Amino acid sequence: MMDFKIPAPGEPAPSFCLKSASGSEVRLEDHRGKWVVLYFYPKDNTPGCTVEAQEFSALKESFAALNAVVLGMSPDSVKSHQNFTGKHELQVDLLSDPDHQVLEHFGAWRLKKNYGKEYMGVARSTFLIDPAGVVRHAWPEVKAAGHAAEVLATLQSLV
Repeated sequence: MMDFKIPAPGEPAPSFCLKSASGSEVRLEDHRGKWVVLYFYPKDNTPGCTVEAQEFSALKESFAALNAVVLGMSPDSVKSHQNFTGKHELQVDLLSDPDHQVLEHFGAWRLKKNYGKEYMGVARSTFLIDPAGVVRHAWPEVKAAGHAAEVLATLQSLV
């Protein structure tokens, strides 16, 4: 595991190209000219991750009205994302990063502790990237419930 720092506001967002739940490749550069909400979550079909994905899905049109696209990312497989999307009728594009490369570049693959055990895992975190590809806001530690509305409010204050 390489140690990457979390991109700070004002820094260019690390570039990426990953497969989405639809099976297509998604590049950050594909969204130039739009705001990008990039959120990292630990695991499909877990309670907190489901709440977060449902809240972002419910606000998809509000984000779109502000020229923003929402992308979720976890180490889960494309197939897992397809099942998660179908089961919960999610409206956001989910990207698969099984090798943690993008997660590491955004500082979202970190040492975690649970019940006294240490392990590497996804730290729930979000980045708001402007139409030029620059990080404008970072949430390095996120609680799932209510987070989508917080991100939307931040975006509204910037546009």
